[in-house]
Amino acid sequence: MLTRLTQFDFYEAIDATPGLAVVLFSAASCGSCRHWKQFLAAYRDAHPEISIFEVDAGLEPALAQEFELFHLPALFLFQDGEYHAAVQCEPRDALFAAELARLLQLPAEEAP
Repeated sequence: MLTRLTQFDFYEAIDATPGLAVVLFSAASCGSCRHWKQFLAAYRDAHPEISIFEVDAGLEPALAQEFELFHLPALFLFQDGEYHAAVQCEPRDALFAAELARLLQLPAEEAP
């Protein structure tokens, strides 16, 4: 299971997380979200240096609106508490690792 965040603890948890953190915005009715959750749980087990969090967009509409979500699932990369980029790839180990490495080579973006 992924660590759930709410609008009340989101920024505190992200700020307190050293290194890389990935946040998955999902919804209970989203089949692709369930697949990503399973993938990320397994990825976290294989890569414990990366923190993985989940936000239920249906229960946290303020955060969903703040991140300007147009579709689910949506993933966002943070490094040392700072927003870095949106993650867009398929949920496969090699592709996900390559996407994270690619995004980390780019300058950090301004948070949505």
